[in-house]
Amino acid sequence: MRFRQVDVFSSEPLLGNPVAVVHDADHLSDDQMAAFARWTNLSETTFLLTPTTDEADYRLRIFTPAGELPFAGHPTLGSAHAWLEEGGRPAADDVVVQECGAGLVRVRRGQRLAFAGPPLIRSGPVEDADRAAICRALRIGDDEVVDAAWVDNGPGWVAVLLADAAAVLALQPDFAAFGSLDIGVVGPHPAGTSDADVEVRGFVPNMGIGEDPVTGSLNAGIAAWLAGDRLPTSYVAAQGAALGRRGRVHISVEESASGPVVWVGGDALTTIAGDVRI
Repeated sequence: MRFRQVDVFSSEPLLGNPVAVVHDADHLSDDQMAAFARWTNLSETTFLLTPTTDEADYRLRIFTPAGELPFAGHPTLGSAHAWLEEGGRPAADDVVVQECGAGLVRVRRGQRLAFAGPPLIRSGPVEDADRAAICRALRIGDDEVVDAAWVDNGPGWVAVLLADAAAVLALQPDFAAFGSLDIGVVGPHPAGTSDADVEVRGFVPNMGIGEDPVTGSLNAGIAAWLAGDRLPTSYVAAQGAALGRRGRVHISVEESASGPVVWVGGDALTTIAGDVRI
């Protein structure tokens, strides 16, 4: 089968978040997909399949080393990039429609690919017990938390707002204390100190990794929570600095007939292309 490894959320090789993409994978079993995802040992591995509906251009299954996800952001952008690069032709020139466990996801084509964040399946404030568990996992005091909310659009995210980017970068979490939590953290950069408006980190020990380099789904959830309130409706998030990466996530919240749509954009670059035998 054809194979690509795509660096997402960076215009330069090796500075974003890689996703492994297997083309024409309809004949693979669940066990084969899971085994290959464990073998790549990346945060996500995806498999491009024939769609089950005429509304979609392709179907995608997304695996971490620990299991399957209904949706994830950087695999969506990386897989759309790989599908287009391999010669895929969407029904519409300006949008690619992906079918996945979370339903149909639109990926807009333009200066860079951008996906429309799916609706939150869990939102709202964090209960005291969960907030205490989050503080233990992040090794911070409750007084350091500016706010916290559920921003789950599939992977299970809960998000924490800290005072500034420096506080985000200083975190040294206790992964053994996470339990079932997947925690995202965001803090603003002081004006004029960075090309990004906020710093983001995503901690996912339950997915078989400790920290995700750059995370589309988390950034979509954070924007759904904070954009237009504590953050502008258009901004850039930096992620990955703690892991030696330089991810940049471009957020834009636009009004539509059905309500606000969070668009999450990022550059994508193929770093490996060839064949894979599974």
